[in-house]
Formats: sequence, C-alpha cells, structure tokens
Amino acid sequence: MKSIIKLIVVCFSLSWVLIVHAASNSPVGYWKTIDDVTGQPKSILQLWESSDHILYGKVVKIFPQPGHDPHPLCTACTGDKYNKPILGMVILEGLKQDGNDPSLWTGGSILEPKSGKVYHCTIQVVEGGEKLNVKGYVGISAFGRSQTWIREGNIH
Repeated sequence: MKSIIKLIVVCFSLSWVLIVHAASNSPVGYWKTIDDVTGQPKSILQLWESSDHILYGKVVKIFPQPGHDPHPLCTACTGDKYNKPILGMVILEGLKQDGNDPSLWTGGSILEPKSGKVYHCTIQVVEGGEKLNVKGYVGISAFGRSQTWIREGNIH
C-alpha cells in the first residue's frame, strides 16, 4: 500500500512539473516592449493563441513618450490599418509553435507601426517564461532585428 501511495505522489509531482514547464514555454499573456533608443517602456502587448493554435498579439497599452501624441495613429501603415489607432491594433500574426521546440514560434509576421513595415517574425520564450526574444526580419532571419520583451503581470 505504501508503494502505491509513493507511486501516486511521484506521478502527481512529475505531472505538476510538466504542467509548470509547459506554462513557462507559453508566450500567451502580457509583454512589455522597450524602446531601443531610450531604454524606456514603450508598450504592452497581449499575446493569445487562437483555437487553431495560431499566435496573435495586439497593443493594449502605450506608455506616453515626451513630445509624441498619446493616442498615435498608424499613419505609415497601408491597407485596413492605415490611419487607425495603434492602441488595440493587432501587430503580431500567424505564428505557429515549432514541433521540436515548444518555446519557439515561427512563420508569422510583425508590424512596426512607426514605419508601417511588416516583417517575418519568430519569437522564443526564454528565462523560464519571463522574457520573450522577438526577431523581425526580411528574407532570412540572420539579417533581422531582435528585441527582448519582458513578461508583464499587471497592465494597469
């Protein structure tokens, strides 16, 4: 009887570790972006996974920047995003989880609202789920630009 109880405890413990590890690899949640030039917080994005396992992200908060409009429009965007508010805009689309590495998401795109340019995108959850390495690129990923986003628990 004792060995059965020990086995149940071990199985429960292992399943808990697997659940926590899987959650730490998930990019779903809120992420703070940092301005490359000033090093100050720029925005918070909400990332979510659709029912067909595609990852998306939208701007849910913009930090005020001195000398900039507190409610910026995407004047450099084209198509249906032209002149629309950046706040609430979906800028990350179409990412799919890598079959071999659950922390890696590829095959999507990211919009840079300031320039209106759309780039291929990969993201990878790192540091136990506390940071997100985001790479935007044209052509091959070796010639892209990377940013590190920080997980944000509270968006207010």
